[in-house]
Amino acid sequence: MSQQYAPSDRFSDRHNGPNNRTIPEMLNEIGCDSLEALIDEAVPGDIRLNRDLELPEAHTEHEAMHALQMLAEKNQVWRSYIGMGFNACITPKVILRNVIENPQWYTPYTPYQAEVAQGRLEVLLNFQTMITELTGMAMANASLLDESTAAAEAVTLCHRTLKRNDSRNTVVVDINCHPQTIDVVKTRALPLGLHVIVADHSSIEFDTDTYAVLIQYPDTHGSVNDYTDFCEKAREANVRVIVAADLLSLLVLTPPGDFGADIVVGNTQRFGMPMGFGGPHAAFLAVKEEFQRQLPGRIVGISTDAYGNPAFRLSLQTREQHIRRDKATSNICTAQALPAMVAAFYATFHGPDRLRQIAMNTHLKAAALHEVLVELGYKGHHAQYFDTIRVSGGPLSAEQVRSNAENKQINLRYLDDQSIVVSLDETVSQQDLADLVSIFGGSSIPDPTTLNLNTAVRPAGYLQQAVFNRYHSETELMRYMDILQSRDIGLNNSMIPLGSCTMKLNAAAEMTPVTWPGFAHIHPFAPSDQCAGYAELTGNLESWLAEITGFHSVSLQPNAGSQGEYAGLLAIRAYHLDRGDEQRTICLIPKSAHGTNPASAVMVGMKVVAVECDENGNIDVADLRTKAETHRENLGALMITYPSTHGVFETTIREICQIIHEFGGQVYLDGANMNAMVGLCRPGDFGADVCHLNLHKTFCIPHGGGGPGMGPIGVVEHLAPFLPGHPHTMPDQSVGAISAAPFGSGTILPISYTYILMMGPEGLKRATQLAILNANYIAKRLEKHFPVLYKGMNDRVAHECIIDSRPLKSSANVDVDDIAKRLMDYGFHAPTMSWPVAGTLMIEPTESESKQEIDRFCDAMIQIRKEAAEVENGTADPDNNVLKNAPHTQAIVISDQWDRPYTREAAAFPADWTRYHKYWPHVSRIDNVTGDRNLVCTCDSVEAYM
Repeated sequence: MSQQYAPSDRFSDRHNGPNNRTIPEMLNEIGCDSLEALIDEAVPGDIRLNRDLELPEAHTEHEAMHALQMLAEKNQVWRSYIGMGFNACITPKVILRNVIENPQWYTPYTPYQAEVAQGRLEVLLNFQTMITELTGMAMANASLLDESTAAAEAVTLCHRTLKRNDSRNTVVVDINCHPQTIDVVKTRALPLGLHVIVADHSSIEFDTDTYAVLIQYPDTHGSVNDYTDFCEKAREANVRVIVAADLLSLLVLTPPGDFGADIVVGNTQRFGMPMGFGGPHAAFLAVKEEFQRQLPGRIVGISTDAYGNPAFRLSLQTREQHIRRDKATSNICTAQALPAMVAAFYATFHGPDRLRQIAMNTHLKAAALHEVLVELGYKGHHAQYFDTIRVSGGPLSAEQVRSNAENKQINLRYLDDQSIVVSLDETVSQQDLADLVSIFGGSSIPDPTTLNLNTAVRPAGYLQQAVFNRYHSETELMRYMDILQSRDIGLNNSMIPLGSCTMKLNAAAEMTPVTWPGFAHIHPFAPSDQCAGYAELTGNLESWLAEITGFHSVSLQPNAGSQGEYAGLLAIRAYHLDRGDEQRTICLIPKSAHGTNPASAVMVGMKVVAVECDENGNIDVADLRTKAETHRENLGALMITYPSTHGVFETTIREICQIIHEFGGQVYLDGANMNAMVGLCRPGDFGADVCHLNLHKTFCIPHGGGGPGMGPIGVVEHLAPFLPGHPHTMPDQSVGAISAAPFGSGTILPISYTYILMMGPEGLKRATQLAILNANYIAKRLEKHFPVLYKGMNDRVAHECIIDSRPLKSSANVDVDDIAKRLMDYGFHAPTMSWPVAGTLMIEPTESESKQEIDRFCDAMIQIRKEAAEVENGTADPDNNVLKNAPHTQAIVISDQWDRPYTREAAAFPADWTRYHKYWPHVSRIDNVTGDRNLVCTCDSVEAYM
């Protein structure tokens, strides 16, 4: 760290929780003289990085903000009417301020502990309801990563649901789908042995090998086609129809469910989320009822709590990767919860009438422009359209139009046949229309409100649920948001000690640039000379991440950790194929691995072979060698998490990598635990060939209640040619596109950029050291009360530890669920529960938590152990006690009836701090089984509330 900064100027001093006063106290507790000595004891010496990272010196917040502002100003914010699934929109300020910029909404974790996530679960249920209403389908999920990924998921869903004796493997994709969607579908289909035919839907003849077809509505050039007869033709051929739909258009167009779609996908970007250079935007996937139990992603449903009250929860979690592993419906883990909530609030704020008017106005503007251009002599290509028109010919050439547009800083879409596509949006003003007309050589434009609609309009009557018809004033919506956020636990309430999830500080300075126009309002396919700031930012970030990980090259395209896994394995597979080693399809995966690992391996066409772990939780090296040698001719890869999912630095990591290389395989290292390595060791140095990074973990992008995230990958030099490409900007790359935009969710990359810039090399290393210190401190404080399941060398853990609560099941009939729910009464979210070992709790404090907060959590856990002891010694009823009945809601505690053998005070105020500030769970313990057996995944209508 440069000496020019006083300690008070260092951002790292505010990012890190432990300070110069408390660090010695913590070291003394764990029996260590210094941080350096602790790291020597915990991290194997043969993998240590014995130099400083070559990164920019730490910037103060003020300096970092100035640097980011300079980057944002290098991006040129033109008016972009390019379309292709990305349009400008208006984010209501009440949503911008109270959701997007509010840590109560962007810091919570995925709602796996539903009792402390009722607020965002309600909003996500509203999201699902909105999607089902507008698409005309029976059920929708609570978001996917982007439209192209959702289309690819739909293609594999259709194939997965074929009968066992059905061998069809061809999907037909309409040539008029968005180009990025076509490419992502091709990328995903190839390793699964699926055949993709790209053809014009109007000339398709379904052969006996076709099982699904993908069409765009309206299509990528704007045409609104009547697909009724086409869907009937597909149904007669037993072919499933997937429709990629524009959500805004569905407010006025016939919903796909009405003309015969089996699955509808799309994104909700136009409902309040800026284009953001490609994301994050919440995609959706809606299906007929017959597909509901195969639907990928998360589904919010309604169950009941212990007192029969309605309660929201994630339904059908047994489909998810961490449970079904290689048999999971998808490898997707992070969704786009925060953007999905923005879309739901957008619909809630506007309501059906204003939403419909927004759509009508957008269409009429397009109709006005089309009318003028045709009068000028241009040829209109479509009889019916919504907001996007395509023209050619006319008094000006495409080159002249482009020159005029550039003079007015307007982006249009120019096709190879010299036709031009113009896609309008809700932001377009009368002046914008006048500018567009002048670009084409015209001088006047009619008032859009005087025109007739160009296309048939679906009847009103959708979105009649109470939530979409009440909160239309800012006052009402603000209060609704406040009610909901009070029902969740976020980092603004307390530490979230989730192992392997790294719920660390998302600093305000890191979040600030995200909404700046220079980052937020850039179209992902804008000309490169308008994106110089993004080019510098992504180039620097790729370089910094390569230095941090020790790899040759980095791709920022994967927009989730699961996508990073997928891209990394695709690179490995492409490398083997390029060498003629088509048979190398075996993927060795330790039984302790992340649940997404087996699912990802299957998605790239690999066969999973499990590797045993020894009694200490480490990879059984002998078993690994045996299986690597057994499959030496077919070995493709090993997927390993490091430090291990058991929370330790395995000392044999170099040997493990050498074994895989010896038998011709490549090493994929899951970087979910990178927070224990930054500045201390680098995967590229000790043998890994590829590694994905969770920017929403180690590098401070917030979890957003279940997304967004980013999962870039780093690779060694021989894998660099096989990084993801993109049809818009990188057509020559080898493995194709895996996300809709070239840089995934580009608008959140400034978060990680700012974090690295403000921390600097010394600050990053210090953060890693303190993460390891905090975890060892927790392990030491709790080991007298709960056994620490696994320890590494010198009895140290890495950045997380697993405590074993299974003995309490036999001694007190207290299981891990009871502990998790009781923690809610103390104001804490539970640690990661029953993973990677059933009946245990995995705790990761991160470096951002102070000793005071960690002590508060440890005190809660110790007190819970004492409550279990009361059951063990007979002073508490084994079935009617504070643990079995947790969590305790306010309504229960103040009820006139209290027939429990413990006091109300013991139930609600088990610790001193709960008297100072009390978080109240909104519902009591939720009945998961009832919710799964009786799926209710949309909110009630107005009539039901009445």
